[in-house]
Formats: sequence, structure tokens, C-alpha cells
Amino acid sequence: MRVFVAGGTGVLGRASILALIEAGHQVRSSARGREKSDLVRALGAESVDVDLFDPEAVRRAIAGSEAVLRLTTKIGPMSKLRDPRTWNETMRLRTAGAHLLVDAAIAEGVGVYVHESVSFVYADGGSAWLSEDAPLDDGDVAILRATIEGEQEAARFTRAGGRGIVLRFGGFYGADATSTLETITLVRRRMMPQIGPASNYFSSIYAPDAGRAVFAALAIPPGIYNVCDDQPVTFADYLHTLARAIGAPKPFRVPATLGKWILGDMWKYCSRSHRVSNAQLKKVSGWKPAVKSVAEGWSVVATELGPGHFEAWSRSWPASATGRRV
Repeated sequence: MRVFVAGGTGVLGRASILALIEAGHQVRSSARGREKSDLVRALGAESVDVDLFDPEAVRRAIAGSEAVLRLTTKIGPMSKLRDPRTWNETMRLRTAGAHLLVDAAIAEGVGVYVHESVSFVYADGGSAWLSEDAPLDDGDVAILRATIEGEQEAARFTRAGGRGIVLRFGGFYGADATSTLETITLVRRRMMPQIGPASNYFSSIYAPDAGRAVFAALAIPPGIYNVCDDQPVTFADYLHTLARAIGAPKPFRVPATLGKWILGDMWKYCSRSHRVSNAQLKKVSGWKPAVKSVAEGWSVVATELGPGHFEAWSRSWPASATGRRV
């Protein structure tokens, strides 16, 4: 299959390109600038420098494709995530950018459109498993409103006769994810506390497993699917498992009342309990995560990084904590 990837240089994009190439697909990916173009080619895909907000340029870029994947996200450093302005470009990519891609895909007769979304859109579910029909709640947070709005582009594509697929991902982690390296650094330096009891469930997905889910989505019916590991853990376990895996001190605990001050609007959804089920995607595709939970995944990442690689990166932080695509 000929596949166009919008956002192939991010964490999810890179993992997806690798999975697609391994399966024998022909892949073309957006990449702005020489460094990112070289990265895409090193992954085995064709690189195209395209402004994803230019309708004519987008249509030229996807011409001849049988599937279009919107995996575009741009997030700033963790130190700036509480600033609402950090999310502006991601919101635009998830809404206006998605709209342009769907317009182009419909015009070019593309058969499949895959739309990256996140599981943070679910309302607090307590200890219950959350399937794709669980209630949504934007929490009066702009990034979640934009995320839910953007998902409608996949439904529009389906109404036009194609297969529009939304993938709601848990929190990404992996050895090549800048956000993971930042998280590890913060935990090692005891700068990421446990806020309150942290008994809420947090659903995650190992980046290579996420990429294989994107590949699997090319052959499934239209609709919405959760992409997360098999065994979500409480956020307290998420932090403490990570600390043990990297040999870091136990995270200290601060009162839950400080959550809003530490995380800003992110606290409105990061404090929710999201025990997200991946059963539907597994049922229709045969996909399943190789890493079942962060309880084992953090050790996998620590081994992949190795002490030398991580220490070199850690010494340069926060100088390296600039805007990044994830």
C-alpha cells in the first residue's frame, strides 16, 4: 500500500514508519528541513517538504496515496506544559491541519484516513475499564476541546465513502522519546513528586507498540479505537516503578491541593482515573502490545538507553528541553 504520513519525524511517526516499512508498504512522509528529511530517509521512507496548512501543497504531497495518516503533534518542553500557549500548534494541527488533510484525501480518492488522538478525552472512570463508548469530558481545557473536535474529521472522511479511523493513544514512552528522557531526568532529580495519593489509573503505550497499532489500523473497520497496554497502573505505581527501574530515589509526595499549581490546566485531566481498555482494537486487528505494562516497560526502556546514553543526555538537560515533536 502507498501510505502518506503527516508527522513522520515524531515519536509516533518514527515508530509507525518503521512498522510500515517492515510490512512492505511504500511510505512517504512530511519533513521540514534537511535534518528531518535525512531522518525520514534513514527510516526507509520518501521525504517530502510540505506546509501542512497549504491546501494545494498537501494535495500534491498525498497524490497517489492509498492511505493518509495524521500523526502530527508538536509539544514544548515539560517545563512549559502548564502554559496554555504551549499547546497552540498542536491544537491547530489536530483541527485545521486535519481538516485540510481530509479535504485533500477525499479529493484524491484516498481509501483510508487514520487520525491520532489521545485517551485523556475520557471522563474520570474510577476503577472501571473504559471502552471507546465511555463518556468524554473536555474538562473546559482547550487542548481537549480541540482533540475531540479534530476526531470529527475521521467521521467526515467515512461519510464521504472512505474508512476514517481514530486511534486514542495512552501516554507514549520509549527510549527515543524526549518526553521520556525528561521524565527520567525529573524523577532522578526528585523534581517529579507524587501529587496526592495518585491512586488514579494511567494508561500508557510503549512507542514501538503504538507504531505497530498504526500499521494494524490500515486494515480495520472505520471507527474509534483505544491504543494502550494491557495493564494500566495507578500513577503512584507509574512513578515508583520508573524510579526502581532507573535506580532513582523514591519520589516524594505533596498534597493534592498543589496539583493545579504544579500542572496548571493539565491537572484537570491528569488527575482523572483512566483505566483504558484495548480490547476492541485487539479483536478487530489481531494487534497486541509486546510490552504489557509500564511495570515491565520502564525496565525495557532503562535497558535500551543504557547508563552511558542517558547520562550524556541528562547532563545537557534542560538545554535540550526545547520544543519537540512527539
